[in-house]
Amino acid sequence: MNKFTLRWLAFILFCASSPLIAQQTYPANDIANPRSGYYAFTNATIIKDAKTTLTNATLLVKQGRIEAVGANLPIPKEAVIINCQGKFLYPSFIDAYSDYGFDAPQGGGGSYRSPSQMISKTQGPYSWNQALKSELNHAKLFNVDDAKAKDLRKIGFGSVASHQMDGISRGTSVFVSLANQKENLVILKEQAAAQFSFDKGSSTQDYPSSLMGSIALLRQQYLDAKWYQSKPVQEGLNLSLQGFNANSSLPQIFETNDKWSALRADKIGDEFGVQYIIKGSGNEYQRIDEMKSTKATFILPLNFPQAMDLDDPTDARFVNVADLKHWELAPTNLGAFEKAGISFALTSNGLKDQSSFLANIRKAMQFGLTEQKALEALTQTPAQILQVADQVGTLDAGKWANFLITSGPIFDEKSVVIENWIQGAGYAIQSENWKTLAGNYRLQLGKDEKTLVIKGNPGSYKVTMMAKDTMQVDMSQKEALVNLSLTNKVGKSRLSGTFNGTEIGGTGQLASGEWVSWKAVRTSAAAVDTAAKAKPAKPEVIGDVVYPFTGLGKKTIAKQETILIKNATVWTNEKSGVLAGTDVLLKGGKITAIGKGLKDASARVIDGTGKHVTAGIIDEHSHVGASGGINECSQSVTAEARIADVIDPEDVDIYRQLSGGVTASHILHGSCNTIGGQTQLLKFRWGKNAEDLKFGNWDPFIKFALGENVKRSYNTANNRFPDTRMGVEQVLMDAFTRARDYEKLGPGKRIDLELETLLEILNKKRFITCHSYVQSEINQILKVADKFGFTVNTLTHILEGYKVADKMKAHGANASTFADWWNYKMEVLDAIPQNAYLMQKNGVNVAINSDDAEMARRLNHEAAKSVKYAGMSEEDALKMVTLNPAKMLHVADRVGSIKEGKDADVVVWSANPLSIYAKSEQTIVDGTIVFDRAEDAKLQEALKAEKQRLVMKMLGAKKGGAATRPATPSYKPENMCEEDHNHERSLWERISHRFVNID
Repeated sequence: MNKFTLRWLAFILFCASSPLIAQQTYPANDIANPRSGYYAFTNATIIKDAKTTLTNATLLVKQGRIEAVGANLPIPKEAVIINCQGKFLYPSFIDAYSDYGFDAPQGGGGSYRSPSQMISKTQGPYSWNQALKSELNHAKLFNVDDAKAKDLRKIGFGSVASHQMDGISRGTSVFVSLANQKENLVILKEQAAAQFSFDKGSSTQDYPSSLMGSIALLRQQYLDAKWYQSKPVQEGLNLSLQGFNANSSLPQIFETNDKWSALRADKIGDEFGVQYIIKGSGNEYQRIDEMKSTKATFILPLNFPQAMDLDDPTDARFVNVADLKHWELAPTNLGAFEKAGISFALTSNGLKDQSSFLANIRKAMQFGLTEQKALEALTQTPAQILQVADQVGTLDAGKWANFLITSGPIFDEKSVVIENWIQGAGYAIQSENWKTLAGNYRLQLGKDEKTLVIKGNPGSYKVTMMAKDTMQVDMSQKEALVNLSLTNKVGKSRLSGTFNGTEIGGTGQLASGEWVSWKAVRTSAAAVDTAAKAKPAKPEVIGDVVYPFTGLGKKTIAKQETILIKNATVWTNEKSGVLAGTDVLLKGGKITAIGKGLKDASARVIDGTGKHVTAGIIDEHSHVGASGGINECSQSVTAEARIADVIDPEDVDIYRQLSGGVTASHILHGSCNTIGGQTQLLKFRWGKNAEDLKFGNWDPFIKFALGENVKRSYNTANNRFPDTRMGVEQVLMDAFTRARDYEKLGPGKRIDLELETLLEILNKKRFITCHSYVQSEINQILKVADKFGFTVNTLTHILEGYKVADKMKAHGANASTFADWWNYKMEVLDAIPQNAYLMQKNGVNVAINSDDAEMARRLNHEAAKSVKYAGMSEEDALKMVTLNPAKMLHVADRVGSIKEGKDADVVVWSANPLSIYAKSEQTIVDGTIVFDRAEDAKLQEALKAEKQRLVMKMLGAKKGGAATRPATPSYKPENMCEEDHNHERSLWERISHRFVNID
């Protein structure tokens, strides 16, 4: 073994020794071996921070910390000098969002038909809900895992903030170094940040079972924590609330799984005066303006999606264009944040292959991310987020000696991390790259002398041996050990040796079997190949971000216009009735004039000759446009849950329903419990965000339900009260009795979101729409309402309404029903297609609803069925899907008819709107054309072309060697009011069932 190898081994052993020698409480089962840990890294290019670079500089490290950094520093005589000529020193990276040191959570789950678990199984004075774990101090659970730490060190990380990613309120993360030391030495900050998410994780408790339930639970925890500050005797000791309050001064990090959930989290923060740091998902570029409006700092992943294997055109057929577009555009996310001026850090969390981390950063740099911002996002920004900038993040005196030694600029493709120093201890990454092997060598191989030429960079050397002939040589290197292999006519010769910086030498076996000694002495540097200049890469052509981010989105969101519809048949839904040859002027989002011969020079003119104009269709009962579950089934009363929290403005059903003339839709909680969640009325402003879709200034509603869905008696495992229809009545009585008692409590009471909502009903500030079928139950809820002094605003489904129409009229209830649904369960056997007509004849305000994403596209046809079945007039039939639901929803002063001053929500039909041949040619919301049939035809053609382009690009990526994954259809669950609608027999239900658990 030569001198270089001995020095190398001594250096590695010395570096691996801990500089932290002041352990007082841990006895050592060894002889004393103190180390000073004093080093001088000289002649280096030192990047102190993202904006400061020092050349030919020195970094002094003593006992794990930086003593000094700069040029021309005096070198202490006791310091070990490490010459870093040609090397670069960077602050080690910081990951602000990691689960290093913790096991993945296990368990969780349950289904609609499984036995209920109403209370947490966690033993002790903790929260009633298993998903609330604010008391957890992850420092007490942390374990050093050097195998995982090694993987993180390889890609440049020196420290992480870590916690077990489980639950909604998760407690506090711990900030640790990635040194291979005992836990007490690597924990740099015991409580780094409070952690939150919308995912209940391993909790086996029923509640919450939906995204809206998770949001409600977290909102209630904020209120409970504030109440607990007064130390209420009736609560006793609650360590979860105590921990929640104690953690409130820490940075608050919220994990989200898509751009809309980032906005949902921010909305909770705004409600309770908290500025969250948002752990993003990678698709935020699709709504970058909304991200900026949060004023949040983000922690962004680099888990760009892999290309799909689309060789089979049948597979490609089922892949969503939005998924293809995201594959192409995901690398633009970081550049979009930088361009928008939004602060962000980077995380390795979510990467299946951590070795792709630096490659993905380089990919992001092709799309706008700068080197300075990338370095900031890996060092200073996470340090600031975690409030540890006094310890790490830059190479300043007094901070921990956490730094990287690299062969070149860190983000250059050919640069490698040579060593990662953490708390003053060196960890070899690719130490063989301390010295380059490139050069021209005089090779002595036994008695023969040859020339050896090594070109290139570590990991990609090209070696040739020249004598009489030139031959290629295979070479491998691991640290100082070098192996050469050359093949000629005789056979293969193999040489093994070590490199000392200028020479390579050792022993080998020739093809003849003879053993020889060999030595290669470098005589000159490798020649620079000036001819082989890299061709500048062509900028990659990428598609546009569209709004909404679906195949049917557009580059710009449709804008409000002045529109003049000329010479149409206008169904006013007013006393004037149906007007032939009439003009309608829409201006400023309102209907401003109705008459003949109207003019406006600024207007876009639609020729209405032979066409019909109606008010936009309003669907009183729908479940589209919501995500994360439409039912919060876990309890019999979930009045605190809100559909408004989970609006999905990219639901393609919105666009499809616009094509059927629907302009507004009442999005209801499902019907699995007696008192469900709060509803939300939407206007279908396609392309807008969730908040902009909401119908402003409307009276709030809530969903109730009766019957089989509620009592679930078909499920023998069910232990949730009630089990009978009598029990349903008692749930209602109990809920409103509790609400009245709650109202009587004085100042300082615990704010209960459930009871606050029920009080709104009692005080006529919130209105009920109630799922109902059987006349006995209809009578039952009307009596409960009478007893507590409120009105059931709407009875929905109400297929036996014709039996109790007189009582509904007397009570003041509206009816929202189906045209002719029948025989899909026992409760509806008495349904008749004349139901709507008979209720209307008895003076009840009647609407026809869809309760179905597909049927909502044909509500005009559903309304026409009452003309066929019962002889209802055409005008009255049309009102059942326009004016009547507007009255039910208390918005008839703004929508539902063609009247001056009302909102410009109108539809231009190709024929009589009740005809099966009628098509909506233009659907207009607030004076904005959000669906145009002629434009849609062009959009469909553009969609085909865009998909083909992306498929070809993905196939090209595969051919170019990119890793691929199986072609996977995107899974969008269809929101069902009732579980018995979901039978998994259709093609798409089978496909979604198959792929539901695929990443």
